[in-house]
Amino acid sequence: MSRFRIATFIACIYATSFAAAGDRPNILWITSEDNGPHLGCYGDDYATTPHLDGLAKRGMIYRNAWSTAPVCAPARTTIISGLYPPATGSEHMRSETNLPTGMKMYPQHLRDAGYYCTNNSKKDYNLKEPGQVWDESSRKAHWKNRKPGQPFFAIFNFTVSHESQIRRRPHEPVHDPAKVRVPAYHPDTPEVRQDWAQYYDKLTEMDTMSGKVLKELNEVGLADDTIIFYYGDHGSGMPRSKRWPYNSGLNIPLIVSVPEKFEHLAPSDYRIGGESNRLVGFIDLAPTLLSLIGQQPPDAFQGHAFMGTFETPAPEYAFGFRGRMDERYDLVRTVRDENFVYIRHFMPHKIYGQYIDYMFKTPTTTKWHELFQANQLSPAQAHFWRRKPVEELYDLRTDRDEVDNLAKSDEHKQVVQRFRKALRKFQLEIRDVGFLPEEEIHSRAAESSPYEVGHDPNRYPLKAIRRVAMIASKRGKKDLPKLRKALKHPDSAIRYWGVMGYINRGKQAVREDATILRESLTDNSASVRVLAAEALGKFGNRADRPATLKVLIDAANLKHNNVWVAMLSLNAIDEMDQKAISLLPQIRALPTKDPSVPQRYRSYVPNLIKKIVDNLD
Repeated sequence: MSRFRIATFIACIYATSFAAAGDRPNILWITSEDNGPHLGCYGDDYATTPHLDGLAKRGMIYRNAWSTAPVCAPARTTIISGLYPPATGSEHMRSETNLPTGMKMYPQHLRDAGYYCTNNSKKDYNLKEPGQVWDESSRKAHWKNRKPGQPFFAIFNFTVSHESQIRRRPHEPVHDPAKVRVPAYHPDTPEVRQDWAQYYDKLTEMDTMSGKVLKELNEVGLADDTIIFYYGDHGSGMPRSKRWPYNSGLNIPLIVSVPEKFEHLAPSDYRIGGESNRLVGFIDLAPTLLSLIGQQPPDAFQGHAFMGTFETPAPEYAFGFRGRMDERYDLVRTVRDENFVYIRHFMPHKIYGQYIDYMFKTPTTTKWHELFQANQLSPAQAHFWRRKPVEELYDLRTDRDEVDNLAKSDEHKQVVQRFRKALRKFQLEIRDVGFLPEEEIHSRAAESSPYEVGHDPNRYPLKAIRRVAMIASKRGKKDLPKLRKALKHPDSAIRYWGVMGYINRGKQAVREDATILRESLTDNSASVRVLAAEALGKFGNRADRPATLKVLIDAANLKHNNVWVAMLSLNAIDEMDQKAISLLPQIRALPTKDPSVPQRYRSYVPNLIKKIVDNLD
């Protein structure tokens, strides 16, 4: 075949594909940052959001939409991959892991199908991009740059409602702080009221920006050809919403509007001006997009399409998670159904309100903590600054602020048991690698990916590791023999959780088994060594202190260890308070920079060092 004929043949295929594309919808996503469903269309009388309210009248709102993660980067990572970050090792705030070779991000599937895909403009993923993901991702990215007749998928993301904006001063108030609703977990002070009122002011600004995009779509005659989504990326930027996998941190506004031309692709429960109680989440967006363009979602996707040709029945549960938040480690998993939210803490020895440099820049946070230290808070308000229980259960029908923990209620025993089973099944199905120390998420996947490691029982015995993590997170002496056995296990993750169990149980358990914990100070896993040093340094005898402090200061040095080990060690040193005072000169001399650490999280080690020095001075 001649070159001319080949070129003509390709051109015909190309033209035919775009002719067929006329039968496929354009898809527009309008997204905003750090805001829950605090919109007029959700019944919030304090909100001023006329443009999104108008979109809701032309479409449908989802009452039970979840972001999966209560902070931006892990939440966006869920969306872009169609996978739960605990399955890909990307649950920690600002980290970079790999997808398995050949696995695509959802825009790549859309582009393969002929869509012009643009992102305006934030990405902020915890996964490395496997090749070209977007046709354009910038502040100039726009559907208008596509080829004639080409269907588009376009995102416009507004950051004006971000946490950083609700605390910016000076600010000319629009919403009256005296009229704002203060949730039961926050103290009612002028600082708190101003932050909440300013949050609503920023939502109004975001709504205006959304209105401009909707107006432009209509003016160029594309409204009848475009399915529109609006959603927020997680709960409000206020403390105890953002970063926390309560419903207040995970519940988001989601509005979907489907033009008449594509009503056959609308959700099965779609009613114009109506609302849906279906559980939907960020994990469902990737399969839903492919379903809308007539493609069967890949089996690897872990969510459920809620629109389009391949819509699935509604799931019984939605799932959320919390890993490391900036410089502070934690491990929390959340499950909800239509009525209850269940929270399982695997590191309950850590308080909710761990000091995070960025979070403490918000006036509400600093005032709230100040009042706690002065013993001027109600029990519901003081809860955030105390150690966590192992389990929490809240009835969302009667307790919108999630302050009445029903986990130990006799009346709710069966509910708790049902959620425990659902969580176990979920973690085993997705192969949750969050039980690995962060350093081992990377080291075990050095020649593959965390996802592949998680799916290999030989490299990652999840059932055994999870079993020890469950024991470690409980309290009391009953399971000490199992922890002793865990410390001798050949898998370092099991040893890691064995030591964690002693830290969680505190002084009596640590001193009872100090001999075996001393052996862990020379473990071949840096993470195990650090936790053993924390246990003995914080709860052991004074005679143990020199050896433990040496382990910790060595591990905290970026010249000798990677950033994840350094952060783990600095967190341990911070936990020791004045018992680490002798390290102060060495802590001041620690390197704060490592060129190998990505720019996105280079501030975490310096933040920890500054906090420790300030505390010890």
